[in-house]
Amino acid sequence: MDAQTPLFPLRSVLFPGGLLALRIFEPRYLDMVMRCQARGEPFGVVALIEGDEVRRRQGEGFQREAFHDIGTLADIEHVEQIQAGLLLMRARGGERFRLQGPRCLSHGLWVADVERLAADPRVAVPEDLRSAARELRDLLSSLAERAAPEQLPVQPPYQWDDAGWLANRWAELLPMPADERQRLMAMDNPLLRLELVVDRLDALKAPPASR
Repeated sequence: MDAQTPLFPLRSVLFPGGLLALRIFEPRYLDMVMRCQARGEPFGVVALIEGDEVRRRQGEGFQREAFHDIGTLADIEHVEQIQAGLLLMRARGGERFRLQGPRCLSHGLWVADVERLAADPRVAVPEDLRSAARELRDLLSSLAERAAPEQLPVQPPYQWDDAGWLANRWAELLPMPADERQRLMAMDNPLLRLELVVDRLDALKAPPASR
């Protein structure tokens, strides 16, 4: 792959520190995952704008795929082969990146040079937003009563007083359009990201307006 980073376009957004679990069956991604695992290298996750996660024929060629130019590197944590041609993979979000000249190889795998973006600076959660940490703790505690620890949507290490980490975890969990999730992930200001997430969280808790 000429030292370029392989890409996995998805209909979802991966945040730094977030979990990614996938069933891999397309040949282009089976090969990619095995190569990345063998080399100890990440692959890039980018959110689709156009096209599907599974490559589909269209006319004499294939359906067009287009995706955002800011994505997140995924570090593979575990791969399990269920049967021939089927892998279960778990990865965790690492650094964000900006694409440089993506290109599609003959077998359908996208690759690109990537410019790694700076990690969020560590910003303490201000007093007026600390309820978001308490509510996330409460949510995970409630889920833990019905699910095994490894099945919870947020996994250690926990960083309850880090604004970027807390914003990312809520951005993964709250219902919102993919484009809005992408905007939050691409945002460089972790405190602003947390403020926007808390606004959405508060809006969900607000009683419906009476007519």
